[in-house]
Amino acid sequence: MDEAAPAKVNLALHVTGRRADGYHLIDSVVVFADAGDRISVSSAGETSLAVTGPRAAGVPVDGRNLVLRAAALMPDAPAAIRLHKHLPAAGGIGGGSADAAAVLRALARLHGCPLPAAEAVLALGADLPVCLAGRAVRMRGIGERLAPVPALPALPALLVNPGIGVSTPEVFSALSRADNPPMPDIPAGLADAASLARWLGGQRNDLEPPACRIAPVIGEVLDRLRAMPGCLLARMSGSGATCFGLFPDSVAAGLAAGRLRAVRPNWWIVPCMLA
Repeated sequence: MDEAAPAKVNLALHVTGRRADGYHLIDSVVVFADAGDRISVSSAGETSLAVTGPRAAGVPVDGRNLVLRAAALMPDAPAAIRLHKHLPAAGGIGGGSADAAAVLRALARLHGCPLPAAEAVLALGADLPVCLAGRAVRMRGIGERLAPVPALPALPALLVNPGIGVSTPEVFSALSRADNPPMPDIPAGLADAASLARWLGGQRNDLEPPACRIAPVIGEVLDRLRAMPGCLLARMSGSGATCFGLFPDSVAAGLAAGRLRAVRPNWWIVPCMLA
């Protein structure tokens, strides 16, 4: 049984406060790509994990892997789990969280059992609830408050990671301030990529400036995306280092991918559709 683990993209991410326990409060528009990892599960007497795919190198197969920690929340649903790894690690697109969420969905289907309690899911990481939902939402609080958004158009996009991972705690620690304004309500009637990109242009990713200070190559990614013909908006996702460019159509996104691969062949460059 297969389950998709799509890349999560923060179209905007405002950091709006900090709780007494140190957790930051966010206000974010999240969508998902038609690119990502894939989970396969099959019935077994005990849970195990194998990792394959172009990004399998260095991925742990023990309790450090969020997939096994998620599976441990469902002890009565053992399975042989195979993770087909395509997304870069520590890339700001929810790779590990997407994998863990996909495992929870797959085990629930395989064994016909309920998902774990919301509190247990959140304890695995702030991106777990939104990745488990797997649809476009507005995410607030520390990641646990999910609300529907008006219908959004499909977004032809290019995802780019310069081959580095960025520490999320380090990026949050480097914020110049944590009490930034939240987003306004998302307007209805954004009918195409250009109109949504215009609205997003008035929003922010408050983690982008500190991430660029920590890893200046992120700034190069953004500059190169913005220079691509037809690029409507370029921004970093999550805490980085993956960035996205929005384009009016998939042809423009594909042409941008080819141009960028010609000058940066070692970067992770994936045209996709965000929805």
